Amino acid sequence: MFGLFDSQATKMRENAANWLEVAEKVWHFRRDVITAKEGAELQQRTDALRQRLKAKAETAQLKLSIEALEEVLRRTGGSIYPKTALVENVEFLLVAAIVIIGLRTFFVQPFKIPTNSMWPTYNGMTPEIFAHPADEPGPVSVVARAIAFGAWPHRLDAPVDGEIIVPIGGGTENRGLVHSHLVPGRTWIIFPTQLREYTLFVDEKPVTVQLPLDFDFDWVISEAFFGGTNSKNIREFSSRLQEKMRSGAYETRLVNGVPTYCIRTGRMVKAGDRMLSFDELTGDQLFVDRLSYNFVRPEVGQGFVFATRNIPLIGSDQYFVKRLVGLPGDTLQIREPMIYRNGRPITGASAFEKNARREGVYRGYYVGPADNGAHYLLTADESVVVPPNSFFAMGDNSGYSMDSRYWGFVPASEVMGRPLFIYYPLSRHWGPAR
Repeated sequence: MFGLFDSQATKMRENAANWLEVAEKVWHFRRDVITAKEGAELQQRTDALRQRLKAKAETAQLKLSIEALEEVLRRTGGSIYPKTALVENVEFLLVAAIVIIGLRTFFVQPFKIPTNSMWPTYNGMTPEIFAHPADEPGPVSVVARAIAFGAWPHRLDAPVDGEIIVPIGGGTENRGLVHSHLVPGRTWIIFPTQLREYTLFVDEKPVTVQLPLDFDFDWVISEAFFGGTNSKNIREFSSRLQEKMRSGAYETRLVNGVPTYCIRTGRMVKAGDRMLSFDELTGDQLFVDRLSYNFVRPEVGQGFVFATRNIPLIGSDQYFVKRLVGLPGDTLQIREPMIYRNGRPITGASAFEKNARREGVYRGYYVGPADNGAHYLLTADESVVVPPNSFFAMGDNSGYSMDSRYWGFVPASEVMGRPLFIYYPLSRHWGPAR
């Protein structure tokens, strides 16, 4: 019983202290605009409450003094007291914005992995392919997967009986090997954006699908029709297509007005059959530690995030994530499937070791193909020395990665930080970044 009264008395004293803070604020901010009479009354009632608080007056006396002070504050407080709900919400949002900006600027910043150059360490947008309609998620699972994995379903049905045919290349807008062109679209049904439209054929009938610019449709086609298994290596997919062409399993058609090689898959479907089914899964979203590299130098083997604005051969202002393979003064060489640093096999990350052994989905490191725009490490005999104040970066998925082999060195001044924590999607990657 006594504890209950002690608690009420404590709460009232805390309440009184809060009212005194409001009164002090009103006095200091508004004493030049309120009348002398109102100022004297405000001071008098403030002093009365302060004295009762100091003397540890009873709860009832404190309550009377608070009510007396509150009455004069209503007349003199202006925008400070009483506050409307709108003002309080605006103040809260402003403070929250300041805190968020401070955190982003000096401590951590959210970042979304745009491509699969670092797969399988970090995922960009990836597909999950369903070989049979019975394997496709049901309505409840579709919603759950959208929440947990950012999954978006794509289901393509055959319009007629016939063979599935895949157009390859044939235009300047293509991202990968499968023919595509750019079309206007929207994200979240509202915001204008560009999408990439792919066209497949069943016999002579076109079937189209529109996908985000960074989504790798080559992966879908390779796995669905050409025997790939998580074939995130563009070289392996390319070799399969070349085998088809050498065997004569192709023809030339006009696709979107462009003469295009079209590869026959050998997959026959009937009208209404599911010809292709996959979910588009969102890329890893992570927090980047912006603080550490202000005090310590990045180390070989670490994933690191950097700005591209001062890398001339990239030609755009973006943020990339790659793995650091070379420090200033290092001599680098690629003897497939290994990277050599200063004459020895590179160490410092499990991805180096797995690529060197071509373990599982790790397919090793490749020299830069000159016919695809590479400028450095074009052959096993070529080496490169990293200049001062620069780094050499490569993707773990070397056969797919556009990295320092193509556009050169990363200026030390452009390094932003290191991956810290993957917070979405809720996949096996969730947790501390590797």
